[in-house]
Amino acid sequence: MNLSASAPFEGPEKLLEVWFAPSPAHVPDANSPKNGKVGLRKVPRIVWEDMLAVVKCKVLSVIEGDETDAYLLSESSLFVFAHRIILKTCGTTLNLLGLPGILDIARDYASLPSVHQCFYSRKSFMFPERQLGPHREWRDEVAFLDAIFPRGAAYTVGKVNGDHWLLYITSPSEAVPPDIAEVPLTQDYTIEILMSDLSPEAREPFFFSASPSPRDDVPADQLPFILGQTLSSALQITEIFPPHLTTLDAYTFSPCGYSSNALLHWGDVGPDRRRGEGYYTIHVTPEEGWSYASFECNVPLSSRSSSRKDIPDLETLVRRVVDIFQPARLSLTLFISSQHNNSAEEEGADTTVEVAQRAFKAALTSSSGGWETDSGNPADSQRVYRRTDKINYEFGGYDLAFASFELR
Repeated sequence: MNLSASAPFEGPEKLLEVWFAPSPAHVPDANSPKNGKVGLRKVPRIVWEDMLAVVKCKVLSVIEGDETDAYLLSESSLFVFAHRIILKTCGTTLNLLGLPGILDIARDYASLPSVHQCFYSRKSFMFPERQLGPHREWRDEVAFLDAIFPRGAAYTVGKVNGDHWLLYITSPSEAVPPDIAEVPLTQDYTIEILMSDLSPEAREPFFFSASPSPRDDVPADQLPFILGQTLSSALQITEIFPPHLTTLDAYTFSPCGYSSNALLHWGDVGPDRRRGEGYYTIHVTPEEGWSYASFECNVPLSSRSSSRKDIPDLETLVRRVVDIFQPARLSLTLFISSQHNNSAEEEGADTTVEVAQRAFKAALTSSSGGWETDSGNPADSQRVYRRTDKINYEFGGYDLAFASFELR
C-alpha cells in the first residue's frame, strides 16, 4: 500500500477558544434553560454551520452531552459549552476569520455581548507557505487578534528553528455580576499531545484502498462512521478512557485520515446526580512525509500514579496515546489555570506543571514504562525517547508545561 499522497496536508491545527463568561453559572439564562440548554448551547446548528462556511469546513456529525455539544468537522472539531466555544481546524482553514461571526452569534443568540477571555494557539506549521489569509505568518495572526482585543499578548514557546508552540492570550474581564461573583470555578485543564513522523505500522491502518462498499441496511453516508468506530476499537483508541464512561464519535476519510470526538464522564457524582463531563479529540493525517496525529483532552488527570481504575493518570495517558501512534517526534503541552499551582507553591510543594513534566519524562524515556498492548510486537512497548526541550511558563492566571521529545 502506498502510504503517501500527491499533495501535502497541514495536520497541525489552529486552536481558538473564546470564553464569554467564567463558568456556565455566569451566563444570563443559567437558571432558565431552553430544552435543557443555556447560553451558547441554545444556538441552532445551522447558525454554527454558517460561521464554519467562512472558516472553510463543515459539520459531519454532533454528539450532545450534559454540558457540551461536540461537533465533528471535515477539518477537526468544534466544542460548544454554555459559556465558551472551542474551534479547532487543520489544513488551510481560515480559523480566525470565524471569530467575528462567533462574537456576533454569542451576542445575538445567547445575550453574551462581551468576551471574558480568548486563547489562540497552534504548533509551528509544516507548510506555512500554503496557509491563507491571516494564517500565513504568526505576526499576521497576532495583528488580526490585536485589532479585536485591546489586552492581548503573544508568545512563542520552544525553539524558533524547531518544533515550537505559539500562544495568544487576553487578560480576563473583571466584569462579573456581584450576585454570582462567589460561584466557585472549576479547574481549567487542557493536555495536548502533538505527534509527527508516525511509524509506517501506525500509519497503515488509516489508509483505505477503496471506499467502503454500500450495504443494503446502512446508508452510504453512515459507512465512514461505522468504519471509524471499528478502527477505534481495533487500535484501542476506545480503551484510552473506560468505554462505559465514553461516548465516541469517529469518522474515516477517503482515501486516508481519521477524526474523532469523545465526551466522557469523570469525577464523583454531584448533588444533581451527575458526574463531571469532559472531552477528548483525535485527528490523524497519515501520509508519509507529513504524517501527524493530535490528541487533546480537558479532563483533569492526576500527575502522580493512581490506583483508580476508571480515569488514567497523566503518565498512563501519555503512554497509551503514544503507543497507538508511534511518533518519531512529539510535543506535549499542559495548560492549566494557576490558582492550584499558587497554593502548591505557598505550601512548598511542587507545582502541577513541574509534576507534569516528570510524568511526561517517565512516560517516554523509560523502556519499562510502556503499557500492555495486544499487538504481539515487543517494539510497541520499547519505544524510548529523549527529551529535547522542557519549558515551564507562567501567564496571567495560567501556567504551561511544554516539552518536546524525539526517538533515541
